[in-house]
Amino acid sequence: MPIPAGFSTPNRLSAKQRAFQQLQEWIVDGTLRPGEKLNDAELASALGVSRTPVREALQLLNAEGFVEMNPGVSTQVTEVDGADITKILPPLAALQSLAAELVTETITPEQIEVLRKLNMEFGEALGKGDTAYALKLDEEFHGLIVELTDNSYISNTISMFQAHVRRLFFHNSIILTKDSIEDHEKLLQAFERGDREEARLIVRRNWNRAIEIYYGQRAQ
Repeated sequence: MPIPAGFSTPNRLSAKQRAFQQLQEWIVDGTLRPGEKLNDAELASALGVSRTPVREALQLLNAEGFVEMNPGVSTQVTEVDGADITKILPPLAALQSLAAELVTETITPEQIEVLRKLNMEFGEALGKGDTAYALKLDEEFHGLIVELTDNSYISNTISMFQAHVRRLFFHNSIILTKDSIEDHEKLLQAFERGDREEARLIVRRNWNRAIEIYYGQRAQ
């Protein structure tokens, strides 16, 4: 089980939180491969923590569908199934569109301009073919909207779904397209008009488009 060295994690997090975040990142980006068996002692040594927070982190990852724990047998990274896009994106789209609807009447012109700048950078990244950076900017764009809801129930649930989206992206099941640039701008215009319903519909369409793209490519 090859484990990277030289990584860093914020010291302000608990050992369990640091272990969870790092293991989730390695699973998402494929450092820990689908189907790979995990050894908690090796992981603890690599992360510089005891086995207890690693085991607690693995239990959380098991609950979120990133690892499969078979007590007394093995713990391994779950396989990636591209078809899960139809299970992940619709509920995520519903939550993201709810967030957009909720902030429509409270978002400020200054916040809209921050989002517009992120969308410009997103478009530039796509134009350069830097899809990994584009994904990061897309997450920041939608993440700021979620943050503005000031609702931890929404943001915490979205965070879990978002990690699965990143994993599907790294395994080529989610493709970013330039259509999102226009969607983002239309959303910002809906914010400026105070149009809650239009904001909701734009965000839902934006997230669910990836499903159409996925099945369209498979049909070719």
